[in-house]
Amino acid sequence: MIKIGIIGCGGIANNKHMPALAKVETVEMVAFCDIIEERASKAREEFGTDAANVYTDYKELLKNEEIDVIHVCTPNISHAEISIAAMESGKHVMCEKPMAKTSEEAEAMIAAMNRTGKKLTIGYQNRFRKDSSYLHKICQKGELGDIYNAKAHAIRRRAVPTWGVFLDEEAQGGGPLIDIGTHALDLTLWMMNNYKPKYVVGNTYHKLAQTENAANAFGPWNPAEFTVEDSAFGFIVLENGATIYLESSWALNSLDVGEAQTTLHGTNGGADMKDGLRINGEADGMMYDKTMVLEPGGVDFYDGSEDDPAYLEAKQWIESIQYDTHPVVEPEQALVVTQILEAIYQSAKTGAPVYINQHKEELGKILI
Repeated sequence: MIKIGIIGCGGIANNKHMPALAKVETVEMVAFCDIIEERASKAREEFGTDAANVYTDYKELLKNEEIDVIHVCTPNISHAEISIAAMESGKHVMCEKPMAKTSEEAEAMIAAMNRTGKKLTIGYQNRFRKDSSYLHKICQKGELGDIYNAKAHAIRRRAVPTWGVFLDEEAQGGGPLIDIGTHALDLTLWMMNNYKPKYVVGNTYHKLAQTENAANAFGPWNPAEFTVEDSAFGFIVLENGATIYLESSWALNSLDVGEAQTTLHGTNGGADMKDGLRINGEADGMMYDKTMVLEPGGVDFYDGSEDDPAYLEAKQWIESIQYDTHPVVEPEQALVVTQILEAIYQSAKTGAPVYINQHKEELGKILI
């Protein structure tokens, strides 16, 4: 049995990580940590073994030598600190997205992984959806040809998260860009298999955040607490000339909504996720488009079983430890996502393009 410790017993742990791990037969959750002890105790009661321990200090949890794996489910500001400490204590780490608040922190996480020999992955569960996994397969086969332009979609009309620290720039590093834009960008880069950004231009907006008593899926937000952007948009140029347009918002006056979606334009065909998974192209002098049927069915009163992306993510992660294979989400890929998000925020502040390699060099000089 693989023994798991959960650090951070809030929403993402309760709604994704712990229910998914509970379905994996070869794991036991033996330790739970949260700065609010009641939350850790509740998680233990619902998901833990009879002998599971409760902590309020993650450093004490990491002293527990029976733990094999840590799931980091805390605010972005502590992702790197906890992940690095966990690997240095001899444990493999699944860190919830985004990888870190800054690219410097993300690079330190990879350095710790290489130094300790422990495995590290990041929680981009949307790769495990049926539409995502199928599209990735046809991209790998080259059916779309050279994908030279793409769009990463993460748009909500009114769905600002009003709990936790989502609106706190210091704790999170940003708003919808780093929260849901990260998923859309991860999917897009994965489909393109292109992790070499050249430069980025972007802007952020704080236009609707000051609205009092706003209509919102999670209830009105407090404008005084809304210190992050409500929308962010970026244009990414990759080293081979390919381009990506990234759109993200928690609150935008638009009917064209959808998140964790990608649109791809290749030399042999295109694809989008706007109305199911749609593939388009040209064959025998005629254009075609097709919508893929990804769900089982066709039998009265039985629709088959729907695979849960969170469970599939957890299952492959545990198997990568058991069989010493690479996790589907490799940290070097997640680092590039963080680099691009950070560059969009910097471009928004300076009003100028951010060249990724130059940005890394400047960070290095600051560190020295």
